Amino acid sequence: MMKFNIVLVYPQIPQNTGNIARLCAVTNSKLHLVEPMGFHITDKLLKRAGLDYWDFLDIERHSSLKTFFEKYSNKRMIFLSSKVKKIYYNYKFQNGDFLIFGSETSGLPQEVHEKYSENFYTIPQFNENVRCLNLSNSVSIVLYEAIRQVMYN
Repeated sequence: MMKFNIVLVYPQIPQNTGNIARLCAVTNSKLHLVEPMGFHITDKLLKRAGLDYWDFLDIERHSSLKTFFEKYSNKRMIFLSSKVKKIYYNYKFQNGDFLIFGSETSGLPQEVHEKYSENFYTIPQFNENVRCLNLSNSVSIVLYEAIRQVMYN
């Protein structure tokens, strides 16, 4: 069975996380939330964006980035950032990969960029006046490319 892992590091906007939770439920992907978050897991905006899919969601919370890496450091990981040049569709996705996204306001921490620099990829952007895509859109784009590669190649 195909299953990807979506990791949100320090998510700030409950509606984004709710949309991503719904995406994870629909695609049978596991959602990892790394604290601290900018909202409570009981936030009504989070629940509303995820609709009635919460019972179908495989979700794991991590008290810190350190505890996440202690548990999963031996897994295949791709990190997404608007601050790098390598394009995400050149990554060769495999079932079980961890797709890691940073906070809407600050991205991934610098120490993660330094430690995993070879595993950083970006989604192309064509307007230099726009900083970056919405987090839930970014997760959708990359996750569906991963699914396409694994299921149809």
